[in-house]
Amino acid sequence: MKASLPSRQANGFTLIEVLVALVIVAVTLGAGIKAAGALLNNAQRLAEISEAQWCADNQLTGLKLAKVFPDVGESSFSCEQLGHSYTGRFTVAPTPNPNFRRVDTQMRNDAGEPLLTLSAILPNQ
Repeated sequence: MKASLPSRQANGFTLIEVLVALVIVAVTLGAGIKAAGALLNNAQRLAEISEAQWCADNQLTGLKLAKVFPDVGESSFSCEQLGHSYTGRFTVAPTPNPNFRRVDTQMRNDAGEPLLTLSAILPNQ
């Protein structure tokens, strides 16, 4: 009579299965980190644009409240919001109606990168 060896049942994972699982986890974590970084960059960009818009709105409101009909041409100004510096440029252009002027306000960050442009029509008062 031959003695038979007891059969062994595999109870764990093979090395290949573990490596495949690790690759899947690594790819998923990499995509998650990339998405989180993009969200952070977008939030910072939104904050910067909001601050620049506040500067432009303040400058345009100042022109409206001064009740002065602006001369055609360009002028520059600087502004600080929440500790960040911004530079702006007014471009005043005539309109088909001589009683109104178009004022374009272009805002740039301290690195000189353009952020936004706001336009307004100011009446002759």
